[in-house]
Amino acid sequence: MNPVGAKPLIALTGATGFIGQCLLRDLPKHGYRLRVLLRRPSAVPMECASAVVGDLAEDLAPQPTEAYGRSKLAAEQGLAELDLDWVALRLVLVYGSGVKGNMAELVRFARAPYPLPLGALRGRRSLLALDNLVAAIDTVLAAPGRLRRPFLVADPAALTIPEMITALRRGLNRSPGLIPVPPSLLEMGLRAAGRTEIYDRLAGSLVADPAALLRLGWTPPVTTAEALAALARS
Repeated sequence: MNPVGAKPLIALTGATGFIGQCLLRDLPKHGYRLRVLLRRPSAVPMECASAVVGDLAEDLAPQPTEAYGRSKLAAEQGLAELDLDWVALRLVLVYGSGVKGNMAELVRFARAPYPLPLGALRGRRSLLALDNLVAAIDTVLAAPGRLRRPFLVADPAALTIPEMITALRRGLNRSPGLIPVPPSLLEMGLRAAGRTEIYDRLAGSLVADPAALLRLGWTPPVTTAEALAALARS
């Protein structure tokens, strides 16, 4: 058993992944003792941790479209049937040093030396900084009483693509360098080039409201603009 007042021992799966490595590094700074769970031997630091992560939606019923999301939802439903406390953190796109995928591509755009024709895009996207994720996990682990529910986790302010580019280039000590090309022209050009999916990723909106987690006492330590600037410098 833990000494009175001591923070719990946490088991971490996925410790070699992008998010897992961050938790492995940062949760001990919050006083947690860690134990990594591995399927096979691996070079993992001796610090170790855990979080249950699910898919987007809080007040609305989740409707995952892929097997991975369906498995996460099934895990939530299974936990809800047991007589134990549990929390599922439903994360939006997580970013930080070492990020891959769409966010890495956006960083590559921002680092390019030329202006970008993205200044007129108005769709807003929720993101989640790694530091804010660690703080969210600390918040739910320290919460008094039983929670038994999912929480949506996102930086409080959703940004447009121009705002993201501006923050990234600010981290590089550069001006935004954005040209306000009308979205209809941008879509037409990308469609003609056979890259409609790029426009869909750039112009679409996906806004998540972390109000429930904020009410629980979560205080994100960094703003999205600050974290994006740091990402550009990393």
